[in-house]
Amino acid sequence: MSGEVFRFGRYALDAELRRLSCDGQQLAVDSGALELLCHLVECRDRVVPEAELLDRMGHGSEVSRIVFADWLRTARLAIGDDDRRQRLIRTVPPHGYRFVAPSAAIPGNPSAAPTGGPVTEADHEVIRFCRSADGTRIAYALTGEGPPLVKTANWLTHLDLDRTNPMWAHWFDGLTRGRQLVRYDERGCGLSEWTLRSFTLDDLGAVADAAGLDRFPLLGVSQGAAVAVAYAARHPERVSRLVLTSAYARGQLVRADSDSERDAAEVDLNIARAGWRSQDSSFLRYFASQFLADATPAEWDAFAAYQRQTTSPANGLRFLEEFSRIDVSGIAHRVTCPTLIVHARDDARVPVAQALELATLIPDSRLILLESRNHLFTADDSAWPTFLTHLDTFLGEG
Repeated sequence: MSGEVFRFGRYALDAELRRLSCDGQQLAVDSGALELLCHLVECRDRVVPEAELLDRMGHGSEVSRIVFADWLRTARLAIGDDDRRQRLIRTVPPHGYRFVAPSAAIPGNPSAAPTGGPVTEADHEVIRFCRSADGTRIAYALTGEGPPLVKTANWLTHLDLDRTNPMWAHWFDGLTRGRQLVRYDERGCGLSEWTLRSFTLDDLGAVADAAGLDRFPLLGVSQGAAVAVAYAARHPERVSRLVLTSAYARGQLVRADSDSERDAAEVDLNIARAGWRSQDSSFLRYFASQFLADATPAEWDAFAAYQRQTTSPANGLRFLEEFSRIDVSGIAHRVTCPTLIVHARDDARVPVAQALELATLIPDSRLILLESRNHLFTADDSAWPTFLTHLDTFLGEG
């Protein structure tokens, strides 16, 4: 990065800090669109080939043209441009794209705090990188201030996008109240290395070590709960308290006990596979509806678009296969720390029977069922503030 701040009209783009502001107010723009904008502005003296942008955006992995189009549209809208007028970012067929707005580059000040609204605990965030035992690069973030809460990775995350994504933003506001949230992108997605060797618990341990944590409470959401259970069972000296929400001990294929359940699990997996391979909205909406049962079709589409930004189709398919075969039922009894299990009664993705199984398997556990159909609690879900209350009370006991 050049360390310069590029100014054009009402906008200022800090290429080093990846910050875009308008009239001194920092704008929330997803990282893919922001990186695309930075590259175009830095290369403003030439037409940038689409192939170059795709390679830059993918960091060595393939980026679909649908995702690229989303990023380009988002970048344009962020600076008051659009596909028709192209006053700032011009399409130059068949060669590529060029940033054409008059701009001035001045030395940047990396230490300057962004201007804007009031600073909250969640604004205190640092993204860092560490190496897992096999050398895989893992991205992790420290958000907020206070005693730590470590959150395992789950389907699918992107450290730089999650805080402004409607599906996750309220989680950070709630989880960082009076504490520091430590989270990371699983290998294969987000800002972590996208080359998948094998899935391992070493990533969680590497993040905890890098963050300087000896003993800490651990939060697992969805398939991240199985990771949390396995880590707590194998490293009881490190986990002080365990919180599991929307959790399961056995993946969909593993817990199928009859031919009809196995057929249903295969159909569900095949629909998800078809969606990831074809990017067909009907398949993707079905998959999204299992996570956000009470959302609108537009919100399902937004969820699908977000997932495409977090990982490659090949990695997405591998995640699906791996998650369907997760099984920690044989080691859950080895969890010795106090455990809170919170689950929606009508979870459309993971049946409540899975929460009951975990509560039976983990000795020192308590189960709380909330009135909701959402696998992931949304900001306007009545279960969300109730979940936070139980979480705060439980962690406060420790």
